Amino acid sequence: MTENESPKHGIMDGLKESITVKLLFIATLILLLLIPSSLVNNLIDERTSRQDEMMRDVSDKWSGSQVIKGPVLVIPYKQQVKDRDASNKEVTREIIENLYILPDNLHIKAGLTTQIRHRGIFDVAVYNSLIKVSGNFAKADLGSLSLTPDQLLLNKARIVFSISDLKGLKNNPVIKANDQTLTAEPLFESASVFGGGLQVAVDISGAKDGNVPFEYALDLKGSQNLSFLHLGKTTDVEASGTWSSPSFDGRYLPDDYTINKNGFKAHWRMLYYNRPFPQQWVNNDTLLSNDKKLGDAVFGIKLRLPVDQYQKTMRTSKYALLIIALTFISLFLTEVIRKQRIHIFNYILIGLAMIIYYSLLLSFSEQVGYNYAYLIASVSTIALVSVFIASLLKNKMATWLFAFILSVFYAFIFVIIQLEDFALIIGSVALFMVVAVLMYFSRRINWDRH
Repeated sequence: MTENESPKHGIMDGLKESITVKLLFIATLILLLLIPSSLVNNLIDERTSRQDEMMRDVSDKWSGSQVIKGPVLVIPYKQQVKDRDASNKEVTREIIENLYILPDNLHIKAGLTTQIRHRGIFDVAVYNSLIKVSGNFAKADLGSLSLTPDQLLLNKARIVFSISDLKGLKNNPVIKANDQTLTAEPLFESASVFGGGLQVAVDISGAKDGNVPFEYALDLKGSQNLSFLHLGKTTDVEASGTWSSPSFDGRYLPDDYTINKNGFKAHWRMLYYNRPFPQQWVNNDTLLSNDKKLGDAVFGIKLRLPVDQYQKTMRTSKYALLIIALTFISLFLTEVIRKQRIHIFNYILIGLAMIIYYSLLLSFSEQVGYNYAYLIASVSTIALVSVFIASLLKNKMATWLFAFILSVFYAFIFVIIQLEDFALIIGSVALFMVVAVLMYFSRRINWDRH
């Protein structure tokens, strides 16, 4: 220490030159950058919520997701019950209860014509559909229910069916049942089997062998989802449409399907063994309104949008910490190996540029799609950071090397996002290679330097 150099200045100069202290600064900075990174994630969540809000708004005005429910044959029957009058005398009175029968065979054929509705920058998949429903109700097994044929009021039977959003009906359904042509009417009773829906009164007193065939068509519109309820002893569903990227959800997957650029076709065939409803029952209006049981019997088609930029942007943002850490480590190694000190404030600026990258990605993906937005944001960020480092290092070779390293990092993340099924193995192998490279270059650092 010279005569004019104070101990304080010597300590400060030592801290500035200390590799360990510099690493601690960088580690602290990386942790602090998690704050703006979380704000970007909140922004993505907000835009996702906005998209969901727009989808609900379009669905509310057009028609919501549709679930095809029914039909169910409802047969009133007379029941003698004993009661006591005001004088406590036992009396017998007659009440009317309902017998519910599900279809023996249920066939549904649905054809969808799809389109995309735009609300601002958001897209919503909607459809028009012609759904043909046919099948038959078999004769009830009255013995198992302790009923007799003379109790049934066959001339007052009803066929009840429903869809999720009646606003989607484009005309009044006409049902052919037991050689009768009947026009459906709204059912406003909350205690009905579907909590509402449509019904027709049908006289089945002349049904041959108790077998009641039925047939009707639903011309309706909906959005995003079209689902069906497995109610038949045997349920057959054929669905086709012009949407090229459907997904099949619910309890049952199709037995066979084809998907190509022109649309899709799918076929389901299910037996009643794993259906959560009995074939017939009495005195329970809410059995088919149970949410859990409905969830175990619903299946269908989801019109998945080909690209969900918010989901991909959110997944990309989860790698922010990794990209920033690898960038800072690469810059630190460049600084130490070249013995050319870079101020911590420059690290802060580079870190902020890499956080703003995700804001760029989000805003551009809403306009031009995720892939083009990723290219624009990545090229812009790599160019900005590389030019900035060039001004600091005054070395073209080091600058081009750093630009290459950043390009590899962003290309690596893009590949992971695109290959969802192999993301884990590719990410694990790539990170192993990165650690190996860092171990190799770290050999040249004198960690005892003060």
